[in-house]
Order: sequence, then structure tokens, then C-alpha cells
Amino acid sequence: MHCTINWMPASGMAFSAETGSGHLLMMDGAPDGGGRNLAPRPMEIVLAGTGGCTAYDVVLILQRGRHDVRGCQVVVTSERAPTDPKVFTKIHLHFVVTGPALSEAVVERAVKMSHEKYCSATIMLEKTAEITTSFEIRAA
Repeated sequence: MHCTINWMPASGMAFSAETGSGHLLMMDGAPDGGGRNLAPRPMEIVLAGTGGCTAYDVVLILQRGRHDVRGCQVVVTSERAPTDPKVFTKIHLHFVVTGPALSEAVVERAVKMSHEKYCSATIMLEKTAEITTSFEIRAA
């Protein structure tokens, strides 16, 4: 994998990132740091990527188990260290999984497998952050 980051000086503290797969995303800083609040902060993107990584796993695990999963939302909350480097110290991932006849055991297993075996992002962030999970099931 690779990614190219370019500062956009005319926009204050905005940056563009072009991913190895050819996609473009924007990042910006808060106004108190020279940014214009035009895009997510880089650390918000880290959280979004983490949520996306684990959601991908959960959906794939459920689909491979031939479960009728129709929706998966992950609400990510976090805490960061108060001083530099302001690493994540706590991350909570709350999954809302939608589908008919999904059992708690099946969803719990998928979340656990993602957290313990497959999600590169959570496994990496676990080095500095306490990562917790919860889930709820909604009928489709």
C-alpha cells in the first residue's frame, strides 16, 4: 500500500491524499491550528478507517456464514492523551447490525473475530488504546 499526501498552502492547513488505489480524500485542520475546517482532521480519518476496517470484517464474516445481514453501522468514540503525541488511549466500537434472524451468538462471534484476528487497524491501535466493543441487533 502507499499514499501520497500534498499540502495545499493556499487553503491554510489542508492536505490532499491520493491512495494507491487511485482515490482522493481531503484533510484539514481546525481554525485554531491554521486550518479552515473544510474537511475531516487526519485523526478523524484514522478513526473512520478503523470503523470501516472492522465493519468490513463483520459484514464479510456474516455473509460467509450465509447470514442475511442487511446493514452494519459502527459508532466509534474515542479518548486521546492530553499531551503530545496525542495518541488514542480509549476507543469504543458500537456495532448496529441489521438483518432478519441474526442471533446474538453469531454477531458476537463476528465482532470478536474482527477484533482479535482480522482487523489490522484495531490490532495496531490496540498498542496504545484500550479497545472495547458492544453491539445491538435490529430486525430487518
